[in-house]
Amino acid sequence: MGAMLPTATLLYERVRRVIPPIEWPAFAEDIEAILALKRERNAIILAHNYQTPEIFHCVADIVGDSLALARTAATVEAQVIVLAGVHFMAETAKLLNPGKTVLIPDLSAGCSLADSITAEDVRLMRQRYPGVPIITYVNTSAEVKAESDICCTSGNAKAVVESLGVLRVIMLPDEYLAQNIAAQTDVQIIAWKGRCEVHERFSPADIRELRESHPGVVVLAHPECPPDVVAEADFSGSTAAMSDYVERQRPPRVVLMTECSMSDNVALAHPEVEFIRPCNLCPHMKRITLANIRTALEQNHHVVTVEPGIAGRARLAVERMLAV
Repeated sequence: MGAMLPTATLLYERVRRVIPPIEWPAFAEDIEAILALKRERNAIILAHNYQTPEIFHCVADIVGDSLALARTAATVEAQVIVLAGVHFMAETAKLLNPGKTVLIPDLSAGCSLADSITAEDVRLMRQRYPGVPIITYVNTSAEVKAESDICCTSGNAKAVVESLGVLRVIMLPDEYLAQNIAAQTDVQIIAWKGRCEVHERFSPADIRELRESHPGVVVLAHPECPPDVVAEADFSGSTAAMSDYVERQRPPRVVLMTECSMSDNVALAHPEVEFIRPCNLCPHMKRITLANIRTALEQNHHVVTVEPGIAGRARLAVERMLAV
């Protein structure tokens, strides 16, 4: 590793437990270039918890779940924001920073939840349930957010539901998140039929097999998992909540029922914890790479835009969420 570039050599120490030395030289040049480009362009990189370790730990400035990234996006001073995540996250960053340049390294980094519902669907739900507030998960397009009353994330969904002070709400589009939140509150929740293609694949049988193969394992499940999976788990929460649980409880052996890279990123901070990894990959998150982050900064693409008439209404729904 002596021939590597100096900053990348130091950064390798952060990730050496999850990235083999033979793979690292392929990342080093891009990392050095990205760090230089950020300085030149007054740019900041926001990375979701599902990004790979070489992005999450080596070039990102702010990391977290979708709620943390939304909060940060509302306060950043950099002129250019690169969103290392999926498209709805980049749109949210743009909604909260209309005067700044927001880039997403790959336009095809989408989301099965965002694809499951349209603005017209939301308008039809209003007609069917007049007067019932509509809570829209941030995993949606700006057009869908614009048709809703308030947004939520998996980390604050229960608080948002109860903040409205009503007996019944509509929660779109994640069916399982809605069902899991409904089990925690007296508010009646009307759900949509959207599902996350990563989390819907987990099953209670998976958890039982894990407990049998790894005695004593603590199971943490994302609330986008089916309710019977959440019921089998020891704890359910957003990616931030799962990370906080490991930090607080330090279980000797743990499994995170969520996207694969989450375990790698949390494991680096907790070498004393054994992480079991029966995870599922998100093909959309994995479209973001060091190479296309570098290209985005070099060539100023892909620039994220939101039509002004939609942006104003969508921004209001996001800001209402952030105020809860």
